[in-house]
Amino acid sequence: MKKFMLALVLAAMVLSLAACGKKSENGKVVVYNWGEYIDPDTLEQFEKETGIEVVYDEFETNELMFPKVAAGATTYDVICPSDYMVDKMINAGLLQELDFDKIPNAKKNIGAQYWAQSDQFDPGNKYSVPYCWGTVGILYNKTMVDEEIDSWNILWDPKYSGQILMQDSVRDLFAVGLAKNGYSINSTNEDELQKAKQDLIDQKPLVQAYVIDEVRDKMIGNEAAIGVIYSGEAIYTQRENSDLEYVIPKEGTNVWIDNWVIPANAENVENAHKFIDFMCREDIALKNFEYITYSTPNEAAQKLIEDEDIKNSPIAFPDLSKYKLETYLYLGEDADELYSKLYKEIKSAD
Repeated sequence: MKKFMLALVLAAMVLSLAACGKKSENGKVVVYNWGEYIDPDTLEQFEKETGIEVVYDEFETNELMFPKVAAGATTYDVICPSDYMVDKMINAGLLQELDFDKIPNAKKNIGAQYWAQSDQFDPGNKYSVPYCWGTVGILYNKTMVDEEIDSWNILWDPKYSGQILMQDSVRDLFAVGLAKNGYSINSTNEDELQKAKQDLIDQKPLVQAYVIDEVRDKMIGNEAAIGVIYSGEAIYTQRENSDLEYVIPKEGTNVWIDNWVIPANAENVENAHKFIDFMCREDIALKNFEYITYSTPNEAAQKLIEDEDIKNSPIAFPDLSKYKLETYLYLGEDADELYSKLYKEIKSAD
């Protein structure tokens, strides 16, 4: 399976680089990215073209990445946090401003709408460069669901008990509970959050599992009827199982954007800029899009897509004006603590 092979290739790359301790021609760049979130060929191509060694590490959630970076035990040169986490890292003094003169492909190729979106969490677009974007929605199996889905409420239908997959992520889980009730997914209102928490606790007996990447494989394998999923994963699953359908619920959802940033304590700043600029090149952005199937904000790359079905896909490149969408924002330390507390209460509830 392609995704599984990617994990093996990246693991082998990290191990081999650590083992041999080789000295590259022009130094190294240490990258910290989401799991299975890049075409390994692009890393090899970067090394060949630049003579810069890529040391690659992976994380599973923003919440696991942040404390590791904040602790500074491992020094990274390039990281790929999501929207609200970029905001949090800026406020914590963990990021440095980018030198866009050294990243010409970013301004040249990334569309204006994506810069406008990222301006919500990075005012002035000083610290981040958009890498991938998408929505959070519902993936369902048309052979296992006998109705048209257009609402988050389906996730509370007892007839699908044991067939529902939810995201094991603080913000993504609460987004469903909040949106279902017509609240903002950036709510800091404790009454609204308590209502979302109770709904999610009430739903818990219906849930087969709280997962992240596993939702993709379970849905492909017909192990569940309905799952909350990222749009990029939905595209991949549909290629593997034609019975799967993706919808953005009418109550609204998250439109997210993941970004390249350079930590304040980066040791290879010049190489970090070169890496980000390389990833913004249209041919490289196209390779990554075709491999991981997450939507690219690189409009120059979008024009190079040869598959017309993907190029015009309402999942990959939806008309955002048709939906009620919000970008996650950093809500402050007090809200972070409240979300985490309520999340633990959900997970520990009987």
